[in-house]
Amino acid sequence: MGLKSMSINIGGSLANTGGTAKVFADDGVTVPNGVHVSVPATTDFRVREHATFRYNPAALQSDGSYSRQKCTASITVPKALASGKYVNNTVRIEMDIHPESTSTEYADLRKLGAQLLFDSDTDNFWTAGSLS
Repeated sequence: MGLKSMSINIGGSLANTGGTAKVFADDGVTVPNGVHVSVPATTDFRVREHATFRYNPAALQSDGSYSRQKCTASITVPKALASGKYVNNTVRIEMDIHPESTSTEYADLRKLGAQLLFDSDTDNFWTAGSLS
């Protein structure tokens, strides 16, 4: 299947298994409404993996309604090219949700979003840009 016939699970539990833990720590980089962390074990700063998390809370509007809150997370993995140049490969995840949403709705939306990154139905989109 592909995007046009995608099937993802609702209400399930998701877990990452296997692999090796990569430990991130606060690196002191200032991020408005957020935090920046990197992998201190990677000693070459040119290829040090890093992540940024930002939170913009919902705000009361002049008409009595609330704006939506936004949470954004990104992880960057620098790569040294054969030419000697460096590039940053990045995954960015954003959640934009109304403050009246329940904690269950928040959790379900996060799980749906996570599946878009690893579900087999989206593999060809992520690797080759296929829209079918």
